[in-house]
Amino acid sequence: MAVAELGVVVLDCPDPRALAGFYAEVLGGSVEGEGDWVDLRLPGGQMLAFQAAPGFVPPKWPAPDHSQQFHLDLNVGDLDAAEKSVLELGAKPLDVEDRSRGFRVYADPAGHPFCLCAA
Repeated sequence: MAVAELGVVVLDCPDPRALAGFYAEVLGGSVEGEGDWVDLRLPGGQMLAFQAAPGFVPPKWPAPDHSQQFHLDLNVGDLDAAEKSVLELGAKPLDVEDRSRGFRVYADPAGHPFCLCAA
């Protein structure tokens, strides 16, 4: 029997509304809230939240002395089309050199690593 149920994944960032907007464009859903806490309600009922973090320092990838701490794996049907879209939305490539793998690594506009994964 589980002790708890996952409520929401929360990403620290300098601008919660802007980062929620980025992920809304990538994943769909609706952005709710203003200020220091903003929610993104995703299709299917999942939710991501974004919290203002004064002095936010983005993780570095890959860097064993500056752990990424966590990352999101986002499943896509077409890696090339998804890559084009996330780059247009402001993502930055971190590791996309090896095109033979089934995933590519990016940073969102606040610097959090995420992967586009072939579904």
